[in-house]
This record gives sequence, structure tokens and C-alpha cells, in this order.
Amino acid sequence: MLELEEAIVKILALTPKATSELVTLPNAHRRALSKSIYADIDLPPFDNSAMDGYAVRASDVQLTRADLPVCLKLCGRISAGENSSNIVEPGVCVRVFTGSILPVGADAVVMQEDTLEAQPGEILVKEPVKPWENVRFRGEDVKRGSLLAESGEILGPGKLSLLAATGISQVQVGRQPRVALLATGSELREPGSALAHGQIYESNRTGLAALLHDIGVSPSILPLVADTREGVRLALENAFNESDAVISSGGVSVGEMDFIKIALKDLGGQVEFWRVAVKPGRPFVFGNCRNKLFFGLPGNPVSAFLTFLLLVRPALLRWQGAMDVSLPAYPGVLRERLANPGHRRHFMRVKMDQNGHVLSAGNQASHMLSSLGAANGVVDVPPEAALEAGTRVPVLLWER
Repeated sequence: MLELEEAIVKILALTPKATSELVTLPNAHRRALSKSIYADIDLPPFDNSAMDGYAVRASDVQLTRADLPVCLKLCGRISAGENSSNIVEPGVCVRVFTGSILPVGADAVVMQEDTLEAQPGEILVKEPVKPWENVRFRGEDVKRGSLLAESGEILGPGKLSLLAATGISQVQVGRQPRVALLATGSELREPGSALAHGQIYESNRTGLAALLHDIGVSPSILPLVADTREGVRLALENAFNESDAVISSGGVSVGEMDFIKIALKDLGGQVEFWRVAVKPGRPFVFGNCRNKLFFGLPGNPVSAFLTFLLLVRPALLRWQGAMDVSLPAYPGVLRERLANPGHRRHFMRVKMDQNGHVLSAGNQASHMLSSLGAANGVVDVPPEAALEAGTRVPVLLWER
């Protein structure tokens, strides 16, 4: 039985290297960048006004006050997006708006609220401004040639906005692997259908598909598979024919109806390892067939969910070229005791609130979906150990 870290190393060693493709920026969300990007322009690309008002020489209004305003001659108007030949001479101002280019000669902008129109062509300034007040400088946000995004970085909304603002329309990202999702079990039925006595609704593919979408992968969800050797073999064969990697749930243990490992070998595939020293999720199969990866997850819903996060997610992220493939860990403080009397490290479902307080999400049995539904992360509790209330712990989160 492998330790978790050893299992991850083995999986990543067999994960294919990323290949890249060119996509438009709106289609790059949650994709891994395959080539670093540098700015081609300054941002802002010119000195401009930070608000609606009047471009002035700060020295002209240095001594002004509300009861003794300074009168300036209005000599022009510059809307956002317009170029201008206006020059702000002493005693002169120019009407500007947020984003307007700063005219030559001006070194500050007086807010519109601090002015009055005395008469046509004259503006009364009631408040002084300091040199360069309310001015946004060329390149103060981003300088031309600076690094915008690194190769291997996952592109989120903020970074995509930055790239768009610097004129980027397309990016090179790692190709997304084609992933097939299937579930085995003669007792399983599709949600929405009628249940006979002894049958249950299948839920693993739904949860796993959501986790896959979170890392930029759109899976192919295959039909349910009954527990027969030939049925499982045929389902796996079809899955490998249409995908780069196959993820199954169920049928990976040693029972009479567990056919996953047998079917994989029937297809000429190889089991690299099975069983990992974690709870929940010990009966996990990793293998390959026809140079394609296979991940056999346990059938228990929580076990399938957790082994995906710990063992499958890193491989599919690395496949896309991501450098950081670990689950995000956030510091939290336990509000109650978490105990693990077992011999394997136990990834216990918890709920962490916005203040960093961490509580158990409920019953920790591997079939208990209610606690999975209440959780947003897990805490790694060592074997035969307890973490007392008040302990600071890293919480591995799959959602905030």
C-alpha cells in the first residue's frame, strides 16, 4: 500500500507532457498558460485624468479656498478617447473626463465638485490641488516589457482582464485532455428514473464532472455499467477509444463483482498500483492502456470524490501544463476536536467559514454524502492522532 506522496509521484511521472494550442482570450478561463506573456504597451498608455473635472496647473490654484475661489479661463474640452492639441497655459483650464488624456502644460485635475461655472468660458476653482493630484501616469500600472503571466499559470478572471487591457486577444494554453467518466454497479440507476428495491441513484459522475470542469476539463459522461466482466471490459474499451484518460468509479476492490482490474488486463492494460494509505479511498487503481491513463476510483461517493482531488486532479492539471497542481490550502483554526484512531491518515470533511473557523462537516463514513454536501474542504489528520480545538490547521479547499 503506497503512501499518498509516493502515489502522486508515480502518477505524475507517467502523465504526458503538455501540448499547446492557441485560443481566444474569452475561451482561456481556467486554462494553463503554455508560454509566458510580456506587455507590449504601457498601462495606462498615456497620462490621463482619474476623474471628471478640469485639467489645471496646480500652481494656479494653490492659494484658492471656498470663500475666495480662483477664476480660470476655459480653453477647451477633451472627452475620453479623443486626442488633443490643447495646451494649458497659466490661468487656463481644460474640461476633462475620467480617462481623458492629460493636456500639455497641465499637472493636476480639479474635481468637478470643487468648481463652479462663473460665466461662459470661466471656471471658479474652490479647492486647491497638489501637483499631479487626480492624474494617472503612463505605465504606472504596467510597464512595457514587464511580465504579465507566467508559463504554467492558471488563468483566472483577474489575469484575463489584465491581458485584455494590454491588447492580448489570443494565448497559448495547454491542450485539455479528453476524459471519459464511467461508473460501474448493477445497483445504480440514473437520477430521475424510478428505483426498485435494492437500487440507488448514481452520483459520482455528477460530482466528478463538476470537479473536472473546475480544472478546465469537459468530460464525456458514459452510460452506467453493470457488474459483469464482459460489460466492464466493453465499457472500458469504448472509453479508451474516445478519450485520452478514463476515470471510473466502483469495482476496484477484491469482491466477486469487482471487475475493473481484470477488465483492464483483458484489454492489454497494466495496473501500476492499487491501494493508497489514505482514508477514505484506499482501493484506488492507477494504470494505463494503449498509452492512455486509467484512474479507478472507489465506488463509495466520498472516497471517489477525495481520491479524485488527491490523485487525479494533479495529473490532469499537469497534463495541461499547470505548474501548481496541489489543492489550495488555507490556514484555519479548529473549533472542535478531530480524532483519527485508525492506522491511515484521514482526510476529514470540514466546513471553514469566512473567519477561518473550522468545524467537522458531520459523519465521516465514506458513504455519507450529507457531510460531503456540507463540506468545502478537508483536514489531513495523522494516523492514531487527534487535533484539539484551537489547533491551527491547513484546510485543503475545493471551494470557498
